[in-house]
Amino acid sequence: MYDLSTRERALALLAQGRSLNSVSNETGISRSAIRSWQTRIQPKRGGIPCPRCRTQPGPPEDAPAYAYLLGLYLGDGCISAHRRGVHSMRIVLDRAWPGVIEACEKALRAVRPMNSIFRERKQGAYAVVSTSKHWPCLFPQHGPGKKHERPIALEPWQQEIVDTHPWEFIRGLIHSDGCRTTNWTTRVIGGERKRYEYPRYFFTNTSADILGLFTATLDSVGVAWRQANSRNISVARKASVALMDAHVGPKY
Repeated sequence: MYDLSTRERALALLAQGRSLNSVSNETGISRSAIRSWQTRIQPKRGGIPCPRCRTQPGPPEDAPAYAYLLGLYLGDGCISAHRRGVHSMRIVLDRAWPGVIEACEKALRAVRPMNSIFRERKQGAYAVVSTSKHWPCLFPQHGPGKKHERPIALEPWQQEIVDTHPWEFIRGLIHSDGCRTTNWTTRVIGGERKRYEYPRYFFTNTSADILGLFTATLDSVGVAWRQANSRNISVARKASVALMDAHVGPKY
């Protein structure tokens, strides 16, 4: 891994007219890495510059859409590499929720409006896919292996977006790995045992870091929660469920 100043130094040498071989020999950095930085750090003319490829990074233009998409990605998304530095963002969603699939497509389009979006049909689900060279820049949580097997932490610029648009982030997480259900129990009322039903939200993920991001954001908006087990977060208090209903609601 190389920091931004190292990458910029290599690109500055290239800008002086030096060859890839010459810069690679002087810096000890592979030619393929330097070539990839030319695309990722130097925005193309006429295109939309990547928020993470500028010398002074800025947030995505549509921050609410990005917060929602970040939640979807952390829950059911992955990024895979293809030829020529192109990456696919793939979010797998249950076909039972067409509204969530449409919301995902809308968020992808808002974050990267110049890129095409398509659906891959899977058993009982659709993979909503968008290709771009900049997905790893926009989602630096991308890395080798499964998300629950590596540390997941937000960059400061991402945390600022989540702090500003917490409900969009929560909504994305619920739409990917959460649900609104109706639980029931029994109570004795007037000497007679009666069935009592109540709504509840669940969020399920095997990454302790992603669970932590979810609960920290719930804390920031005043939603009470409890950890049902190592992979499940429950929201059941009446006032907190009402807040979730107002801002998230059941899948559709």
